[in-house]
Amino acid sequence: MQPHYVVLLQSDPRVADSLTSALSTSFASVERAGSLLELRGFIAKHRASIAILDIEATPLSEVGRLSKEFPQTGIVCTHRLADEDMWSAALEAGAIDICPSSDIRGIVRSVVGKAAGAQGAAA
Repeated sequence: MQPHYVVLLQSDPRVADSLTSALSTSFASVERAGSLLELRGFIAKHRASIAILDIEATPLSEVGRLSKEFPQTGIVCTHRLADEDMWSAALEAGAIDICPSSDIRGIVRSVVGKAAGAQGAAA
């Protein structure tokens, strides 16, 4: 079984704290990036399987670049006002999901589901 690494870039420190706590029981490492540059470095160094990005802090155009640059990394986007149009745009940019940033359970469910699917594909 290969360990899964998660990196997150969130504009709200409370959301980042909640996600770090909720995900730390399911993943080998959950790291918080302070910038897009730091996020890129973490993904490259640790081959992060999941990146959780607040699209208020990271534009969808950057989600598209990241998904092309790191195709092995599933990107889950968050936004405080996520809606159906934003979900479509995020998927089109290369994300695997978008969740309201207040829905910690939904974000965790999406991330854990992606990691389980990746592990099954690797087996």
